[in-house]
This record gives sequence, structure tokens and C-alpha cells, in this order.
Amino acid sequence: MTWQLRPATADDLPQIARIEQAAHRHPWTAPMLAAELENSQSRLVVAVGAGQAGQAAVIVGYMVSWLVADELHVQNVATDPAFRRQGVGRALMAEAEGYALARGAQLATLEVRPSNTEARALYASFGYEQVGRRRGYYQEDGEDALVLVRTFPAAQRGTPL
Repeated sequence: MTWQLRPATADDLPQIARIEQAAHRHPWTAPMLAAELENSQSRLVVAVGAGQAGQAAVIVGYMVSWLVADELHVQNVATDPAFRRQGVGRALMAEAEGYALARGAQLATLEVRPSNTEARALYASFGYEQVGRRRGYYQEDGEDALVLVRTFPAAQRGTPL
């Protein structure tokens, strides 16, 4: 399947919520996702798969990120389980970093569960490094969060990837 990235709209929220439910043990709620569309610092981007003949296009993944001053904050990345390991998450991460770099971001940061080995491998492939640990960060189950950071080289800032 081929797919393209675009900003999310309110019409996308039901599909985004479906992916969120399928992708995470403790998913964001529909109102939480909707609030991201209203937050001026937030970007909600979807990966849309081209539907096969006679079928509508379908959202196969999405990403929520914030650009705060000169920092990219990755808030949430999810891929429909049926479309994992096809580069959707990688494309979403690259798009967010390119957007942030074009606006002069100096670094990117995120939190990730230690148990989320697939996400940790993706982030490591982008050059994210662990700089801290937040004990009991995830209230639902008390799991820690690893704090990861990637510093963007000065030569890349102000230009998209």
C-alpha cells in the first residue's frame, strides 16, 4: 500500500481514535485527540493509505508533536497494527523533524516506555539518546518513562530534512 502524509482534520478523528485504541495499552481519549487540533503549538499529522479499487482511503498512522520555541516535542506516534513495519512511523518522525528543522528547532525530545522496544528502536535509528528516566511517569500502570533527546546539527537548522 502507498500512503501520503497530511495535516489531520476533525473528520479524521474517528479513524485516529480507532488506531489509538488498537495501538496502545492506555490510549488517549477522543477528547484528548480533539484537543490537539485546537492547540496552537500542536501538529497532528496523518498517514493516509490509498484505498484499493472501490475503497476509500484509510488512515494508517498518525503523529502528535508540539513545536515549543526551538524544541520539537514528540507527544504520540501510532501506526495501525495491520500496517506496522512498513515505514509509516519512520515517515511520520521524518516529517515532524523536517517541519521543526525548517523552523529553526535545535532539538527534539520525547518520553517512551522502557517496554516499548519497537518505538525505542525507531527513535534510536534517528539518533535519539536517553538523557533521563521519569519514575512512575505513566499513571495508568506506574511504568517509568525514558526521556530521549536528539540535538539537531546547526547546519541542518532552518532547512527541511
